Amino acid sequence: MNNSYSQTSSRPFRLALIGNPNSGKSSVFNRLTGLQQKVGNFPGVTVDKKLGSYQLPSGEKISLIDFPGAYSFYPTAQDEKIVVQTLANPLDENYPDAILYVADFTRLEKHLLLFTQIRDLGLPAILGLNMADMAEERGRQVDTALLSQKIGAPVVVLSSHSGEGFQQLEHYIHQVIHETSVNSSSSFYRPSNIEKQVAEALEDSFPANTTYQNILLAHHYQWLPYLSKAQRQLIEAVVKQYDFKALRHQVQETMARFDQFEPVAKATIKETATDTPGFTEKVDRILTHKVFGPLIFLLLMFFVFQAIYAWAGYPMDGIEWIFGQLNEVVKAALPAGWVTDLLTDGILAGLGGVVIFIPQIAILFFLINLLEEVGYMARAAYMFDALMHFFGLNGRSLVALISSGACAIPAIMSTRTIANWKERLITILVAPFISCSARLPVYVVLIGFVVPAGNGDGLFNRQGLAFMGLYLLGIFAALGTALFFKYILKTEERSTLLLELPEYRRPLFRNVGLNVWDKVRSFVLEAGKVILVISIVLWALASYGPAEKMAAAEVQTTAIATAQNLDTQAKEDLEASLKLEASYAGQMGKYIEPVIKPLGFDWKMGVAIICSFAAREVFVGTMATIYSVGSADDDDQSGIIERLTNERNQVTGERVYNTATSASLLIFYVFAMMCMSTLAVVKRETKSWKWPIFQFFLMTGIAYLASFAVYQWLA
Repeated sequence: MNNSYSQTSSRPFRLALIGNPNSGKSSVFNRLTGLQQKVGNFPGVTVDKKLGSYQLPSGEKISLIDFPGAYSFYPTAQDEKIVVQTLANPLDENYPDAILYVADFTRLEKHLLLFTQIRDLGLPAILGLNMADMAEERGRQVDTALLSQKIGAPVVVLSSHSGEGFQQLEHYIHQVIHETSVNSSSSFYRPSNIEKQVAEALEDSFPANTTYQNILLAHHYQWLPYLSKAQRQLIEAVVKQYDFKALRHQVQETMARFDQFEPVAKATIKETATDTPGFTEKVDRILTHKVFGPLIFLLLMFFVFQAIYAWAGYPMDGIEWIFGQLNEVVKAALPAGWVTDLLTDGILAGLGGVVIFIPQIAILFFLINLLEEVGYMARAAYMFDALMHFFGLNGRSLVALISSGACAIPAIMSTRTIANWKERLITILVAPFISCSARLPVYVVLIGFVVPAGNGDGLFNRQGLAFMGLYLLGIFAALGTALFFKYILKTEERSTLLLELPEYRRPLFRNVGLNVWDKVRSFVLEAGKVILVISIVLWALASYGPAEKMAAAEVQTTAIATAQNLDTQAKEDLEASLKLEASYAGQMGKYIEPVIKPLGFDWKMGVAIICSFAAREVFVGTMATIYSVGSADDDDQSGIIERLTNERNQVTGERVYNTATSASLLIFYVFAMMCMSTLAVVKRETKSWKWPIFQFFLMTGIAYLASFAVYQWLA
């Protein structure tokens, strides 16, 4: 048994969850780990890996790794390659001690290919037949004892919804850890003579490998990242020596495995025959209809955008009240001074400007995850494949574009499932046009200045409609740019969409809740780190400045106050505003003001825009910090929206955030590439700085021109 774990090992037993996409593998992982999980990356790539811990009834703790879904050891997408490069290398840091293979019980015949390949690695394995509740509805039954005997591994029927079979699963895991005989020798494939010769020729160079792992090296040596140049040359020489044809052997192996396990499935699985269409088939007649399907999709998206505004109002008001009260408590408890100002006007103001938007972000993630959980998102990709192809994209591109509504980073990473290089690159380049959750705070703050709320909205919320309009604008920009790239980028690769439509299933709210929790926590922590640092730096930059300029601001305040006979409060407000303008932050904003003035932006907005290039969500925290520092009233606990509403031009007395300026700023944030993390991921995915640099200047240039046009039209 090729297993590096021993009971005396200092690390926990490592169990890998592997299975086909849509097998419910992640649902099993979530049920086992709950909140005891975290997200990391596989070495050298940006592919996510979920790590979790689980305690058996005996008190033993084990480590679980949720691998990306894969169909076989002959991958067509980068996510699948992670499974291969890990399991083909016993020295990999993520190499498991045993495998929990999760298969969809209702489609077991299609899910056994990868399982039989894993069995030939020599690793202990448990076969979990998931979605038992759906199988029961179909009248599907399995002889687990006979199936276990045929495949040489324990078989357990599971239901992530009801918890069926998980107690028995714990029993098998305990047996695997203690190396009791739960696995017997079983092979579903006999290598050909050429494969045997290749494997034997590599034995001395890769002594830890099994025969099948050496065969995998011969298939994939050209791209396996852990191989050295010398090892690649060695394998290439062996492959040429024995005239090893990878594609021919892959086809032969796949057909041979199907010939072996299909009779096993037929002998062990019984299903009540029925000629009537199932629930999935009936629903798909409507949801994937050529006419009604797209209309239903648009209605669902419309509902999502309306819900973001309609449901989030009260919790947002509550969060704003909490931060206001917290601000008052801090100011009452601490003596006046720079420390108190830093805490209230810097840290609390900046973080409050982000935390307040958690309800809307949570609602967005909740609804999108819900659609994915029931199996609808795969249908959306299927329905829009022809349309996506017209724009030079792929049906899977739709999933990436929709995912961009949450965050462009995982959306760009999800393009690894697109085999065609051109379609994948175009998807990567246009995905950031889709409005992500980081834009939400900016939209929410500014939409009210362009589309005032009204009591006469009736069924539809006007601000919700405007919000959807901004999303549609990003979508049109993405599709238009994709169409442009379709004719610019050249490739001879054929476009294909290989997609298994899962059965419709009841949503597992545990999964939805964990996903929402993970995304919101990630948003708050990642954005919070950036906001905290930038808020502190901004507070310092906005509170201090060149001594001569700050002194001049005081002199100017005295002169204006005397000339206009201002009262004490008005004089303090004027002094705070002039000192902010004279501060280091003010000087930074003034420096770029000539460039952004044609867009209707002043120097304060310039400061926020500069900071936003780190991450878009920084805008609101930046404005909250600037206007907190710029207010001389220590008791002013108004929210950021009210502060922007009250902001006036010192010369004309008009509102700074009028319709033209607010619309211009909104358009700028719709199009501009303002996320350094996204650019870093694009670089990682394309393996070149050329594309992220091109993407940055393209999107920011479009943003500038569009914002200029909108402001000049409305001003």
